[in-house]
Amino acid sequence: IEDETQVSRATQGEQDNYEMHVRAANIVRAGESLMKLVSDLKQFLILNDFPSVNEAINQRNQQLRSLQEECDKKLIALRDEISIDLYELEEEYYSSSYSLCDSNDLPLCEAYWRQDFATLSPESLSMPLAAATAEQSVATSQSSTPSHPHVNGHGAGPAEHS
Repeated sequence: IEDETQVSRATQGEQDNYEMHVRAANIVRAGESLMKLVSDLKQFLILNDFPSVNEAINQRNQQLRSLQEECDKKLIALRDEISIDLYELEEEYYSSSYSLCDSNDLPLCEAYWRQDFATLSPESLSMPLAAATAEQSVATSQSSTPSHPHVNGHGAGPAEHS
């Protein structure tokens, strides 16, 4: 014998089914909310972890500085090798019988020296080049290192080319 209630059995079953769906949806929504919260916490930790971010930046700076120093050393070594070879080639060219230069043409290092003499002082502009060259050769003979190094670091003054 059934109890007499205001709601029939079928209606009560439908109500229970609907209540289960609502509770299941609430549980799923709470789970998604927790997943979003965990994701936000992870993102906040990654983005706002300044000590580890600073550590990573410092390590990268150190790596790049060591790479820069290595490249600088290699470039300096390459520059030195090229300047030695260029100086030897200039010497060979200007001392060979196949040289196409006139007596007025200057080797690159002498042209450089003449530019230096022009910028030394206002007196050097009025001084003839031969006097300036003689003055420079006296200065270089008195010191062990020339006062004006060659552009590539290996050349000597115009006295060696005369």
